[in-house]
Amino acid sequence: MPRRRIGFWYRLAAVIAKPPLIVLLKRDWRGMEHIPAEGGFLAAVNHNSHLDPFAYAHFQYNTGRVPRFLAKASLFKPPVVGTFMRGTGQIPVLRATTDAAAAFRAAVEAVNDGECVVFYPEGTLTRDPDQWPMVGKTGVARVALLTRAPVIPIAQWGANELLPPYAKKPALRPRKTHRVLVGPPVELSAYYGKEPTAEVLREVTEAIMGAVKDLLAELRGVPAPAELYDPRRAGRTAVGRPAGEPARPAGQVSGGAPVEPATEARESE
Repeated sequence: MPRRRIGFWYRLAAVIAKPPLIVLLKRDWRGMEHIPAEGGFLAAVNHNSHLDPFAYAHFQYNTGRVPRFLAKASLFKPPVVGTFMRGTGQIPVLRATTDAAAAFRAAVEAVNDGECVVFYPEGTLTRDPDQWPMVGKTGVARVALLTRAPVIPIAQWGANELLPPYAKKPALRPRKTHRVLVGPPVELSAYYGKEPTAEVLREVTEAIMGAVKDLLAELRGVPAPAELYDPRRAGRTAVGRPAGEPARPAGQVSGGAPVEPATEARESE
């Protein structure tokens, strides 16, 4: 299956978005060899900043495989932004509604057509106090089992240092580094052909998110927690800004600081 052509709208978006991203963020991108050169696949990525979709899109655009994100439907409403979202083939999601199934069908169709669909399985910015990945939603597992396409786990860190969750303004100095580490496909063949019960979907989702968590631990250079954070169990809202939570000052990130990787940053523009 041939790869999706980059197209006019993606090239225009890159012309607009890449220069400020290059100025704001240094880059340490590793594991590009795990991004499939051809055929449909799913990318499962952690989410810890409102800026990281742009930073991650920059990374994947540079791999030659343009991403199709599942994005909340409200982003498609503003005239200019909506035009770019539709022109670049992003997939609208109406969260917590029956229409959310349309996004699932569109994701399956895109993967079967040989495209890359990017999932943020957490469904929102992480609520974990130390910004580790949370328990994921099962949409990524459903698409993975139905398409049997490779699921590529990907960890990112650094956009959250530039703009922490719900911060009012970015921390521009010192210049931050956007770090990406891509792992090999998650081994899910044992689940192929099984009835997609709630238990099976939960196990597949846990396997995917566990792989992302382990990659993030390697990227940050600190041990990962034994279990994924569950906001419902912790009594916190699953989506939207947590009630009563103050915005973090720019530059403030909970938990251990990331350790500088031994390899030099890959400055791919």
